[in-house]
Amino acid sequence: MVTVAHVVSGIIQKRPFLEEALVNDIINYAYLADMIKPEVEHAMRREVNRYAIIMAIRRFSEELKESFVGQPQPDLSHADITITSGIFEITAVKSANTLKIIPKLYDLINFGAGDFLTVTQGLYEITVLSNVKYMNEILALFEKKEIKKKSTGLSSVIVRIPEKTAESVGLLYLLTKALGWENINIYEVVSTLTEEIFIISEMDTATAFEAVKRLINSNGPNSKK
Repeated sequence: MVTVAHVVSGIIQKRPFLEEALVNDIINYAYLADMIKPEVEHAMRREVNRYAIIMAIRRFSEELKESFVGQPQPDLSHADITITSGIFEITAVKSANTLKIIPKLYDLINFGAGDFLTVTQGLYEITVLSNVKYMNEILALFEKKEIKKKSTGLSSVIVRIPEKTAESVGLLYLLTKALGWENINIYEVVSTLTEEIFIISEMDTATAFEAVKRLINSNGPNSKK
């Protein structure tokens, strides 16, 4: 039999930010109950008493807090942040022709000067990110009909992490959450073993830097939890 408690916990578990808010006591139970009440009633297929939802939230919150106690956090004390502005992004259809273009991209970029290039291949698309000074040269390699989208005015936030921390459970979630709490839209995420690269709007650069810096300062081995 489906209970209110079961439905409420399922709804909250689909929203990690709500879990985090409950654990840190930064969301009002009554407000949350009113927010999810229509969804609870839809799942239950009947009207549900508001106070029953509040009690279910309260119990689930207590369970969350118990499960979070002693949960290890990635050690970010030795992580560092690099910001690169003036980034553009293009997404092109993936075809035999565009696949031939990829090797040519690496010949254009001056990596010795610290210039930026990432190429991500999906099943049907290719996304290229690089410094805007290379945009015209890179676009010239593609046919116009192959380009699906072009975006400019972007920055990259590169978080370099010690190798021993790189495979920590929840690392990417911590970083994306830090940006999400500041309402920063993440255009792309590119990962290597020891680097997490977030592509964001240049307008959000300063806020993103401060958000990640706070996270690093609060997740070191000697930080207070």
